[in-house]
Amino acid sequence: MATTGLIRGMGTFFKECEHPESRWSRCPHEYKIRYRNAAGRQSEESGFATQDKAKARLAEVYYARKNSPQGQRKAERIQKYSPMQFEQYVKEWKAGQRDLGPGSIRHLDSLLEHHLYPAFRSRKMGTFDHKVVEAFIQTMERNGVGIATQSHTFDKLKSILLDAHRLGLYDESPLAGVKPPQYNPKRAVIPSPMQVQGIREADNDMFLLVADLMSGCGLRNAEACAVNLGCLVADDVYRVSEQVNPTTNQYAPLKHRKEGDYRDGPLPARVRRTVEWYADKYGTVDGYLLRHPLDPDKPFPTYYIANAWRRIRKRDDVDIPEGMVVYGLRHFFASNCLSHNIPITDVAEWMGHRSIDITFKVYRHLMPGSVSQAAQILNLDLAA
Repeated sequence: MATTGLIRGMGTFFKECEHPESRWSRCPHEYKIRYRNAAGRQSEESGFATQDKAKARLAEVYYARKNSPQGQRKAERIQKYSPMQFEQYVKEWKAGQRDLGPGSIRHLDSLLEHHLYPAFRSRKMGTFDHKVVEAFIQTMERNGVGIATQSHTFDKLKSILLDAHRLGLYDESPLAGVKPPQYNPKRAVIPSPMQVQGIREADNDMFLLVADLMSGCGLRNAEACAVNLGCLVADDVYRVSEQVNPTTNQYAPLKHRKEGDYRDGPLPARVRRTVEWYADKYGTVDGYLLRHPLDPDKPFPTYYIANAWRRIRKRDDVDIPEGMVVYGLRHFFASNCLSHNIPITDVAEWMGHRSIDITFKVYRHLMPGSVSQAAQILNLDLAA
């Protein structure tokens, strides 16, 4: 089957027969046409005795689509946005990203200023295609940009170009066929239970409280800074609903969450006792256990945890795994869950990961079992 094209966007006419295109005018088979309908989906029609009739129908469909209100609106969008420079388009796009918190906005601005604007600042939006995107990824690779930064930068470019594609700027997505940078996080360094016990007691009471929340409930350090008695919603359930933003040092919504969103996770008895002990010993302000050491009216700054961790690492009497960071306490929570056969889907939800893919990439090696073990387990019922 051969096809013959018309003007760009009109469609094609063809015959599904054994005859070459040079003989179509003499063979008895009917013509078919293929085109994009008003919704952008591919459509076919058949039953045309001559090329002229097939072409006439394609022209009729094409101009009807072009002159429809939807087609006119698309044409107006293309006329407005196609010649627009990337930087100007991004400013409009960014104004619609109302779900981004202060930290995410700061990260976006950094990626724009250091990677996307230098490459595309003045490029017209209508000129993007898969070759442009591929060349950009290759340039990042040649310049030695870290793979994590490559991945984050590509994700932002992808969001911007998909927005433009939805407006109708491209017949085919400029991301079609593009292989994104592959971010494979390094294997987490996880302390043993004995090491966790020594680390949690290696500094002051504040650090002990934070260490228990991170290792026992899987909290991020910024979330632990916002610990509140109201978070204890049941004897064995801890509700995480806010964090201390490291940039603003103010209470803020959770990472990847909107205002008012929360997640519930397990509350081990030891962690509950630590929270209640700390509240009894030091008191609370509006239910918050940790406040700024110099001004109790302000939230507790996250950098105090980093300072405590530096003090601990300098000591010779604390057993800390090589390469461990304070986030290793949160990694311990995941390890503890997975080694006791708790489903990774639950662990991902409790840790507040945006996608289970993140949990799987970081902690896959901690999941018990192997192919051989699975074969033995599956055989139990098969052999019954």
